[in-house]
Amino acid sequence: MTLLTRRQLILAKEESVYGTDPTPVVGSDAILVRSISATPLESDTVSRELIRPYLGHSEQLLSQTRVAIEFEVELAGSGTEGTAPAYGPLLKACGLSETIVAATSVTYEPVSTSFDSVTIYFNNSGVLHKATGCRGSFTLNAEVGAIPTIAFSFIGIYATPTDVSISAPTYANQANPLIFKNGNTSSFEIFSYAGCLQSLSFDMANETVYRELVGCDKEVLIVNRAPAGEAVIEAVPVGTHNFFNDATGSSTGNLTFEHGTTAGNIVTFTADQIDLSNPSYSDQDGVQMLTLPYIATPTNSGNDEMSLVFT
Repeated sequence: MTLLTRRQLILAKEESVYGTDPTPVVGSDAILVRSISATPLESDTVSRELIRPYLGHSEQLLSQTRVAIEFEVELAGSGTEGTAPAYGPLLKACGLSETIVAATSVTYEPVSTSFDSVTIYFNNSGVLHKATGCRGSFTLNAEVGAIPTIAFSFIGIYATPTDVSISAPTYANQANPLIFKNGNTSSFEIFSYAGCLQSLSFDMANETVYRELVGCDKEVLIVNRAPAGEAVIEAVPVGTHNFFNDATGSSTGNLTFEHGTTAGNIVTFTADQIDLSNPSYSDQDGVQMLTLPYIATPTNSGNDEMSLVFT
């Protein structure tokens, strides 16, 4: 049977016990995604390096066998205030906590211990690839005139694929997205300056490692993070705001925007303490733009480099 690229499905479910499959189902755990890129069998290779009286390869053995998978979701809420978006478990598996205020909000913020994990099912046109113990990282991307997205990348524990037909999924708690533009997006500030924003990116930049030691269970660990990104704004005179002083000085500043217009589908991104580096000019439509690379740093309280709040 021909495997069709357009017939793919992602299911994801939070694990109550690390590495134990909680059996995601199409009726409640389907995630509406785009741009799937999967490496269903990723391994380190070890050559036998045999010495023989003739030329040619030695056999190779596979070690540290794992799964790598990447995909994007649209940056949108669940459609209901106080209800987590369908991809909430994925954010938690990227080192974020989830705080739900009933009928009001859902907030995601970094943690440094007790990381959650998910099992991901990737059905590739009838071939089911399971990855348990998945942890990973994400990048938020937003550009005027496009749908803002969160790009996830995960590593998980390998399981032998099987043939499983695709059932019709039920997609819930993923509201329709809005184009990133004036009117849909508001409250932008960088270093307390409400400029004209063209694009913004934020990379959580988690460092994940796969470990498979003798006498221990297989595990994917998050061992560090180095959040960073860049904002591209319309350049202004230094008398209006001097971003070069911001970059060369020792002070940090804020970065925030709100996307969405309807309760249940409003997302607010905030990084309260960013540090700028190397502003640079570029041209767009004959207008000078300013690219502002930044890193997001924690305060002395820790675990507060950023937040995503759904309201």
